[in-house]
Amino acid sequence: MGKVFLIERSISQINKRIDDGEANIYTVDEFKKLIKNDDAPSFDEVDVVTCGTCGVMSGTAAILNFTVSKPGEFIRASEVFLNGIPAYAGPCPNEWLGEVDVILHGTSHSIHDPHYGGGFLLKDLLEGGEIDVVVESIDKKRIETTITMDNVGRGQIIGSRMAFKNYTAFTNPGREEVSSIFAAIPLGGNLSALTFSGCGDLNPLQNDIPHNAIKSGCKVLVNGAEGYVLGDGTRSSVEKPNLMLSANFMEMDPYYIGGFKTGQGGEIYDTVAIPIPVLNEEIYNNLFILDKDIDLPVADIKGRHLPLAQTNYNAMWEGHDLRPLFNRTKCENCEKCRVEEVCPTNAFRNKRLLQNYCFGCGMCSHFCLNDAFKMNTGSVELEINGKTKDIPIICRQSDRLRANKLSRQLKKSIENKEFKL
Repeated sequence: MGKVFLIERSISQINKRIDDGEANIYTVDEFKKLIKNDDAPSFDEVDVVTCGTCGVMSGTAAILNFTVSKPGEFIRASEVFLNGIPAYAGPCPNEWLGEVDVILHGTSHSIHDPHYGGGFLLKDLLEGGEIDVVVESIDKKRIETTITMDNVGRGQIIGSRMAFKNYTAFTNPGREEVSSIFAAIPLGGNLSALTFSGCGDLNPLQNDIPHNAIKSGCKVLVNGAEGYVLGDGTRSSVEKPNLMLSANFMEMDPYYIGGFKTGQGGEIYDTVAIPIPVLNEEIYNNLFILDKDIDLPVADIKGRHLPLAQTNYNAMWEGHDLRPLFNRTKCENCEKCRVEEVCPTNAFRNKRLLQNYCFGCGMCSHFCLNDAFKMNTGSVELEINGKTKDIPIICRQSDRLRANKLSRQLKKSIENKEFKL
């Protein structure tokens, strides 16, 4: 029989300590730094650790309701396009009301531009942008209008699989480049580059194995808005758990959500923060996992599930920069800017690096023709097919900066008694 850990505290006890201003709350980044400095607080000295992750989360969808005409102008919608992106009308028909309910997939692409997808649209909407709407009705009418957030009566994000505990890194051992959702542009061959996802030891599920604290009904932050864990995600397993989450789209911060261009078109990224209440010693001990302890398989981007080698998240993140430095004096006004082409979040425009859009993916530092961007994204030495090769990390599809920022926001909200466990 395995070791039994008795519950030492309850959620209500921790909430009372929070109300009394006595709770010890750490962000996951603070906690890991204390571990590395051999100064970790004891079980009795920690009540909550706020964990976070940010990355491409393909299972994201938005449910939106908005008005497109006066009542009585059409029966109900059969097709809806938002900035050229198809949204699925219904399930409610809204007959003769002049309004529509739609489900928008974060991975849906505009019929005009495959690189503009649902993630970009949702960010544009949250930022106050004007969205072109086309409705084709079942009675053969076409309604064209524009909406902003002021016209949206209700919005909800549903993530069918978010905050994966573990991912896979990818490289391309073949000769020809391969287009994939796992790389910002087609990935070059001959083991010339590596792309990966995952925030490593900051990730909530990495710190709570196996779901001792993170359970259905737990409150979380999704893109800055309060939400809930609905249960396990659609592809969740014991070995690779992920979560189904939901939160109010109307309250989200556009900084934490957006589009991400890939070799297969636009994707969507989200940021999630989850508090882990330290109820017993088992939950406490699980928080001691570090990047070096977390395995990261490296697979052929074309085969995906065929491991070529093994590394860990320490090799991906330790000592590497989270954001690029842009030297404007080196920008040569190229007739066709390579960085503007490859930047997955459109963070570089008109010789300006827009920090609120930058994802820290590293693409700019590898593809600028004039070395105007300085960023150490690292490389990893791997033995593949009997040969050792040092492969540069050219693209991250996860962002530790946003993950840490939302973890800090959650900590502050708990301390201010705005967020109850």
